[in-house]
Amino acid sequence: MKTLGLIGGTGPESTVDYYRQLVAGYRARMDGASPSVVINSVDLKRLLAWMDASELSKVVDYLSHEIETLEKAGADFAALTANTAHIVFDQLRERTSLPLVSIVEVACQQVQSMGLKTAGLIGTRYTMEASFYPEVFSSARITLVTPNQTERSYIHDKYMNELLKDTFLPATGSGILSIIESLRERDGVEAVILAGTELPLLLRDESHNGIPLLDTTRIHVDALLDLLVA
Repeated sequence: MKTLGLIGGTGPESTVDYYRQLVAGYRARMDGASPSVVINSVDLKRLLAWMDASELSKVVDYLSHEIETLEKAGADFAALTANTAHIVFDQLRERTSLPLVSIVEVACQQVQSMGLKTAGLIGTRYTMEASFYPEVFSSARITLVTPNQTERSYIHDKYMNELLKDTFLPATGSGILSIIESLRERDGVEAVILAGTELPLLLRDESHNGIPLLDTTRIHVDALLDLLVA
């Protein structure tokens, strides 16, 4: 039986959602059996402070140590339960011997399987403005479009001050859906990637006015389940 290690706590509510989905999915695939999962909950406040200060080397040092903790606990492979933390994913993959499953790579595979060429990307400011998503998607010849600066600021503010504090307001959902509408009208996106694992807890529908909303948590979980049951 394989053991999955999760770096969680980045934020807590989405970590709970990962675990809930993993257990439900494994039970459905394995006749009611439960998966072997180890969760290492890390300090989100510390990570965000380093990211704000552009001290990404400290993020790498910290997370690589915590991934080693998962390996010592018996994990056979691991994943980060947040999109933003993937800003240092390549460095972590180089630093750790434990196989890591990228949420960005599996999201790209999902968009490819749908035959899409242009997708919107929403998440924290770090995710929307960094290169780690475009680099993966450009290799698949998929164009990613992010909201404009005002829209990015709105989403980031709501993310930091509401979603990561387990506050999910209908008004915020409506505001983000309006931005998604703008991405379609202004930029012609064929789908929108919810590149923040709290976003599917706010936007629970699979589409909005015909625009697919791609839940990166669900996509990631499905890939992790494939490895757990292999």
